[in-house]
Amino acid sequence: MNHILSWLRMTDWHMNTPAPYSFFHISISVTGAAIAALLALRLTRSAAAAHHSAADAPAAADSGKICRILFVCGLLLAAGELYKQLFLYYVIFGTYNWWYFPFQLCSIPMYLCLLLPFFTGNKRVFRTVCTFLQDFGLLGGIMALAEPSGLMHPYWTLTMHGFIWHILLVFIGLVLAFSRIPDRTAAGFLRTLPMLAVFCVIATVINVTTGGAADMFYISPYYPVTQVVFYQISLRLGTGAGICVYVLCLCAGGFLCHLLAGFLNKQRG
Repeated sequence: MNHILSWLRMTDWHMNTPAPYSFFHISISVTGAAIAALLALRLTRSAAAAHHSAADAPAAADSGKICRILFVCGLLLAAGELYKQLFLYYVIFGTYNWWYFPFQLCSIPMYLCLLLPFFTGNKRVFRTVCTFLQDFGLLGGIMALAEPSGLMHPYWTLTMHGFIWHILLVFIGLVLAFSRIPDRTAAGFLRTLPMLAVFCVIATVINVTTGGAADMFYISPYYPVTQVVFYQISLRLGTGAGICVYVLCLCAGGFLCHLLAGFLNKQRG
């Protein structure tokens, strides 16, 4: 334990909290997103080419390599989250802070990527999970990089963790967008909504169980939705109505990313 504490304190590098839309924010976001897009395109091309030579079925042509890529992403996300939780506990708070419990919309890809190999035996479930990862992974990554206030910390490691995490979400979404795995139809998107509903229920249970100490999915019944715009909606219409509007907008945003992924897939083709 002493070795862990020493290592964590060695990475206790303070910084001036960056401002949203500063050069720091824009340069990292644009560079990271560009690298994610180029790497995703290259990896999916090599996966498709390798399986095309083996004459696999088009619908599952690159699923094996893509699954391995996403599993590695899950491992990277899990390692980063473990570091973050240890840093928050031992360096900053000295006790567990439920506000940082890893069950936000942007946390879900970590769990799904790690569980993805267990879904390969059921093609329908596998495609639905990949469609969810594509649509809501892209949504979470793009929105967090576009409105980065939650990523900025007075510590280099926590700030870079936030940016790298959401750039990885963009990468995951683009890997699937460039692949032939997700269901591109409207029905395919609709099949992801029960998953979102289940995650919202789990988030609500955590929020209620912790008595408001957590704000998973930003839908705590104890106070207005903390996200920009939706905070004002919650103040005007009430917390319950604000949550409903927020969840509906999550669905709409996921569908827009679904359409975007379909467009990118056609351009790649």
